[in-house]
Amino acid sequence: MHSQPPSRTRRTILRATALAVAVAAVASGCASDTVQRGFLPGYEDGEVTNQTARITSLWTGSWIAALIVGVITWGLMLWCVAAYRKRKDDHRLPIQTRYHLPLEIMYTAVPIIMVLVLFFYTDRDMSAIVDKDVESDMTVQVIGKQWSWDFNYVDEDVYESGQHLADVGGTMTVDAEIDGAPGTSEALPTLYLPAGESIRFVLDSRDVIHSFWIPAFLYKLDMIPHRTNEFVVTPQREGVYAGKCAELCGEHHSGMLFNVEIVDRAEFDAQMEALREKGQEGQIPVEGFSRLQDPNPVPASTEGEH
Repeated sequence: MHSQPPSRTRRTILRATALAVAVAAVASGCASDTVQRGFLPGYEDGEVTNQTARITSLWTGSWIAALIVGVITWGLMLWCVAAYRKRKDDHRLPIQTRYHLPLEIMYTAVPIIMVLVLFFYTDRDMSAIVDKDVESDMTVQVIGKQWSWDFNYVDEDVYESGQHLADVGGTMTVDAEIDGAPGTSEALPTLYLPAGESIRFVLDSRDVIHSFWIPAFLYKLDMIPHRTNEFVVTPQREGVYAGKCAELCGEHHSGMLFNVEIVDRAEFDAQMEALREKGQEGQIPVEGFSRLQDPNPVPASTEGEH
């Protein structure tokens, strides 16, 4: 007895799939700002840097494309399972060899087109993010070390040297060690950045591989011994942000934290003057330091005077 295709079942599944896609589209339009940003860090009153909007767009666009493909793929799979399942009254062996050339071409061409589109947008955005040839207003050299940070403000010729809290008798709170929340410890070094000015970050490591990461910037870059990495970004939103090492670098990796304060130019100049008043003039060299914290680093510009 010939079994007729279950057209009612097909229509039901197709309607359910279409409804799921429609609900997902409506939900994405009504979702909170956090959901619309793909759960990335962000603020409703403005972008933290000139690149965060670009990164967020690439991230959410990739996920939306993946979700659409996933819904369509799973919908077709479930439809095939339901529509062509074996019937109790049908004991025939299903056809084992059959081809549909247009369908097979589509199955090959569509994934290739999708990959090319994703490659285009990824290459476009990453080329802009990692472009080191753009002009910058100032340069900050960041030196990673076990387990703290040194900041050389190259144009101002001053520096800030951080020490691991255990070396200075500080107390690392649970929040500071796990979350790196800004302001959890006064002993954490603070990186000051002027808002609205492009900053060239020059990244070096004194000992092992570290990774410079400010989560609110949505970008991180490795710091490799004997190799200098750079990137340029313009901080835009004034505020205090957390920074941390994103590469497992030893016993106290979780405590390798710092604060970032994006301030106006007047406040930035005042902070640079405060460093001069503390005698922190010159630049801290990358080489010539042991892996242990040095409580009295010698700036490069004054090293020969001692």
